[in-house]
Amino acid sequence: MFTITDLEQIQTEHPEWQIELVDGSILVMGPSDYVSEEIGAEFIRLLGNWVRPRKLGRVTGSSAGFILPIDTENGKGADNEKRNLRAPDVSFVRADRLKKSQRDFVELVPDLMVEIKFKSDRIKTLVEKIQLFLQLGSSVGILIDPDQLTLIVYRPNQEPIVLQDNDKLTLPDLLPGWELTVSELWPPVFE
Repeated sequence: MFTITDLEQIQTEHPEWQIELVDGSILVMGPSDYVSEEIGAEFIRLLGNWVRPRKLGRVTGSSAGFILPIDTENGKGADNEKRNLRAPDVSFVRADRLKKSQRDFVELVPDLMVEIKFKSDRIKTLVEKIQLFLQLGSSVGILIDPDQLTLIVYRPNQEPIVLQDNDKLTLPDLLPGWELTVSELWPPVFE
């Protein structure tokens, strides 16, 4: 059974590893496929270009670790040493919740979290991760599936909304005025 302290030690010994702590187990993440990473980079770029000049909050990528609060509903994380540390592919935290960046993992749940399906991922596992973040306080979870060319928006106690191609993603409660045409995320083909 590993703890956050153990994870920090492993991370010090292997800084090139991207790892998460889930229910006492260390998960080592392999590199993502090129398409998934390009989609993530584009999402971060488009979101960050809107957020930063307006000072709305912070946008991070897949290496930013979040120490999650105790999941009282499922009895997980009974004490600090058993808490989970997870890293969504893209995260947004409102400025009023994280006024200054920390040189450590942050103990909060992002307002928006995004998971991008890698070639080897199972959709069920990604949806479970999104649902966990929503249960713990995220306002929006997004699943991007490059294989189906879809973006699925999850919110607490609501049915998921499937967007594709020319559909527009808007999140007026978190990001007033921001919109993203789904097709902007797909990697271009250069002739």
